Amino acid sequence: MKFTVFRIGIITSFAAFAGCASVAVSNDAIEQNTAFTLGVPKGSFTISDRVDDGVKSTYVAKTNTGKQYNCYVTGAIGITGRVVSDAICQPIATNKSSTTRVSPAASSQSNATCNALLKAAGKC
Repeated sequence: MKFTVFRIGIITSFAAFAGCASVAVSNDAIEQNTAFTLGVPKGSFTISDRVDDGVKSTYVAKTNTGKQYNCYVTGAIGITGRVVSDAICQPIATNKSSTTRVSPAASSQSNATCNALLKAAGKC
């Protein structure tokens, strides 16, 4: 009887932490996965504005060159230990002047590299 109660307590404790990103996702894991996703060395960017919400951690990554990305990872604690997803990052759009004009030659060149997927995403 005591063993069963002990085992239920362990399982309950494990379940409480299994879905908590603040416990499962370390800062080191965020830095390592973000470096891989952005293709830059670890330490060449800073992480700020981290928010843990359930199994998801969102944050802003800013490179030493000034580029900024909205990113997130998910994480959980399983039987084998901590599991953290790859970082998913999207560049933060910068406000560019609306007076910038594109020459017709440049426009046709960008259309040549535009495919159906980019058109559907509104990127060209």
